[in-house]
Amino acid sequence: MSDDQKPNAAEKHASGAPWRNFYGRIKGKQLKQSQQRYIEEDLAALSPGAVDWDVNPDRSPLDLEALFGTRDVWLEVGFGGGEHLVHQAGQNPDVGIIGAEPYINGVAMLLGKIRTSNNDNIAVHPGDARDLMDVLPPQSISRAFLLYPDPWPKARHHRRRFVTPEHLKPLAEVLKPGAIFRVATDIPDYVRQTLEEVPKAGFEWLAEGPENWREPWGDWISTRYEQKALREGRTPHYLTFRRLAD
Repeated sequence: MSDDQKPNAAEKHASGAPWRNFYGRIKGKQLKQSQQRYIEEDLAALSPGAVDWDVNPDRSPLDLEALFGTRDVWLEVGFGGGEHLVHQAGQNPDVGIIGAEPYINGVAMLLGKIRTSNNDNIAVHPGDARDLMDVLPPQSISRAFLLYPDPWPKARHHRRRFVTPEHLKPLAEVLKPGAIFRVATDIPDYVRQTLEEVPKAGFEWLAEGPENWREPWGDWISTRYEQKALREGRTPHYLTFRRLAD
């Protein structure tokens, strides 16, 4: 079935959820026994609350104060194996961090890292970030990360990228004015689309010179995706945006 033949955004599932096509991987190779145990024993306790449509059809906002108290809340969209999320949680114990990742193998990897780190300021949504952004309160997030997202290199697939209005509009709505949005990618055309689309969604690019996108952030930890890019000769770009006031 082609994209044109699939249900459009106005159509809905029986649950009331908008019909959102999902193109990424949900599961890879079989989980190790230890990883399956992490999913069974740890995941539910790390939930940010009722996110999915079957448990929250009214899309009631999450209670972030009950989750993290008065701490600022950060969001990582697509945390991969979780190394950056756990690193940031350890470096910033006064912040609560919610990670969204539909790839269950990556979720299992994160849970293993959380067990080792003993961080208590992480919440995990093992699903589509769009569903999570539905129920985050407006202007509740102080910082967001989009790190090495799926590049969807073919031109006909560029609309599947995160840096499109479908994703950027709800992201902008949940970010506080002045919130920082970081994007890291090794794909030149993804850089192009990011610089075109993110400012349209209400952000300003914080760059004064080449060092602002060539050098990683001071609190950066290189991820396995970045290491793969470097091995294959691709150049990482580090883009920093600030959410403007409406």
